[in-house]
Amino acid sequence: MCLTLASVRPAIRLLAMAAPALLATALPATAQQQQEWFVPNQGQQQPQQRQQRPAQQNQARQQPQAAATQAPAPLPPGQQPPTAVIGIVDVPEIQRVSTAFTQVRDEIERRRQRLNDDLQREQNNWREQQQQLANQRNAMPQDQLRERERALQDRITDSQRIFRERSRAIEQAAQQALAEIEQGLGGVIRQVAASRKVNLVLPRPLVIFNDPPFDLTEDVAQQFNKVLKSVNMPPESSGTEAPAAANAPARPASPPAQQKR
Repeated sequence: MCLTLASVRPAIRLLAMAAPALLATALPATAQQQQEWFVPNQGQQQPQQRQQRPAQQNQARQQPQAAATQAPAPLPPGQQPPTAVIGIVDVPEIQRVSTAFTQVRDEIERRRQRLNDDLQREQNNWREQQQQLANQRNAMPQDQLRERERALQDRITDSQRIFRERSRAIEQAAQQALAEIEQGLGGVIRQVAASRKVNLVLPRPLVIFNDPPFDLTEDVAQQFNKVLKSVNMPPESSGTEAPAAANAPARPASPPAQQKR
């Protein structure tokens, strides 16, 4: 199949249109915790267990909460559960003052911005090469023109793959970091609840009204910043080597064209 300059333009426009979706690697919604509730003395740890796999390497940090997270034996048949002692936790407020959450948010934002800048730079390079091909169309042999167009198309294809991989890596890093934060926060909530003899903790959005003594948010936030000050995130993949290498096939073809002309 013969590639032409016109066949390259749609690929550039396609990736330009897909750029917003490519870069929409938002932080996973930790608001999931707002829809769950903690029952420290009933062993409801399913929300925490869903996030344990990515954070297993950081279990050493969670040793102080081990005793607080152990599930008690189930109630014997027919025995009534204990009277509920309720506490309230504002998870978004804890995230706002959390040094670990702020660190992860800022780092993911920085990586996303760098990805966007690299994408814009790469798109500008494509347009420049496309313009060069248009200017040299009449002075270049058809076989050489097709070679240059094919090289540009290969570069666009490689760049699309690389930017998708970088976007996926950013999302995975965010999910892993927030899984560690959610696991640590769950342990701290149980620890603070146990210290106050609370056996049922509700997220604040579910509560229409409560007296201040029910609110555990400040204690949880202070303890959480002591337990988890930062999160170790995997190093960022720059992804700049492959697009730069892809530039090589397109440029060597330029000198022969000048010599022939």
